[in-house]
Formats: sequence, C-alpha cells, structure tokens
Amino acid sequence: MEKMSLNQYIDHTILKPTCLVSDIHKVCEEAKLYAFAAVCVPPNFVKLAKALTAESDVKVATVIGFPFGYSATEAKIAEIILAMVDGADELDVVANISAIKNGDWMAIADEINHIMPVIRSKGKTIKIIIESGVLTDDEIIKCCDIYGIAGIDYLKTSTGYAEKGASVEAVKLFRKYLPENVQIKASGGIRDYATTKLMIEAGATRIGCSAGVAIVTGAQVEQTKSNY
Repeated sequence: MEKMSLNQYIDHTILKPTCLVSDIHKVCEEAKLYAFAAVCVPPNFVKLAKALTAESDVKVATVIGFPFGYSATEAKIAEIILAMVDGADELDVVANISAIKNGDWMAIADEINHIMPVIRSKGKTIKIIIESGVLTDDEIIKCCDIYGIAGIDYLKTSTGYAEKGASVEAVKLFRKYLPENVQIKASGGIRDYATTKLMIEAGATRIGCSAGVAIVTGAQVEQTKSNY
C-alpha cells in the first residue's frame, strides 16, 4: 500500500470550536512523536503550533474560510496573510461551496486566481477543500478542471462539517480528473486504519484526521497479525 511510511500521510487535526491550548500541545507532541506530515490547527493557534513543532519536520497547516467557504475572497486573502505571518506552512482553503452549487464557475475561478499568487509568493502549500460529500459528480469534475488548471497542491474532500465526509468514490473521481501533479487529501470521518488504507489505495496522499495515533497503531496491529 505505502509509497511512503504511513505516518507521513497524516495531517494530525484539531479544529473543534472548543479547542484548548492544552489540546494544541497534545496534538503537536503526538505529531512529533509519530513524525506525522503536519498538524492542522485553527488560525488563532498557528503561532503556538509553530513554536511547539519548531525542532521537528512537522509542518503547520491551518484552515481558511472555514468551514463553509462563503466569506469574501478579500477576507480569505487577509486570513491567508495573517496565517503565513504566524508561520503556517500549509493553507487549507475552503472553496465557496455555495458558488459551486449555483454553478457560478466564474466566481470559483476568480477566487482561486486571486488566492494563488498570495500563497505562491511565500512558497507555501495550498489545499482547496470542496466538500465532495454534498456535490454531484459533475460538480466535482468541474472543480478538478478549474483547480487543476490553477495548479493547486492538493484537492481536499471535506471539512468534516457536512453531512457526509470523505469517500473512496470521491477520491477515485479526484484522481481520475485531476492532473498528476495535484495531490489529494482525504478528510472527514476517517477514524481507523482500514478506512485510511482504502483512501490511500484510491489515490489519497494526505489523510486529514484527529485519529492519527489510532490509525498508525492500528496499522502496527495489522502488521503484527500478518506476521503470524
């Protein structure tokens, strides 16, 4: 299954509105212990997470326009700039889901065309969240086209706040219609090793979840079983 070690797929995530400082310390310590790819934290905790992961290879990601994506492009750009000033390495930007559902593709293209230069000017990573669980296949395919042309780094399935999160079917659809250089982040409802394995096999190269520790330890259990 693994092109790289499983831990390097994980964006160890905490985005609940009741997030405490102690929660940030916990996820950062776990991310360092298990050498996860990144921690994904609310924007107001980026500076703290950056300090806590400073002596490691763990990246700091945060969310922009979260969780519904319908804030103005100017507001998203302001959030992006502030997050980068605080030390964010990766920006998970929620697309304007309402614009997608209304077929306003000009607005979607305009938004990403304004956001990309800001993030690229600082050499940061951009992930676009499109909430695939509430989109039709045709809407997903159109998003793959627009964001593929824009040259984003990752297309991400979900915020975790919609009625449906990541699915293997959505990841496969992403992979079919995205350019090869655009990677996929599966996120939303991924809580165990078995589901993670399916997502990776479908084409995901990042897994956004709060269950990173359970996933890697579950993989270790499965490996132990396979040795008998």
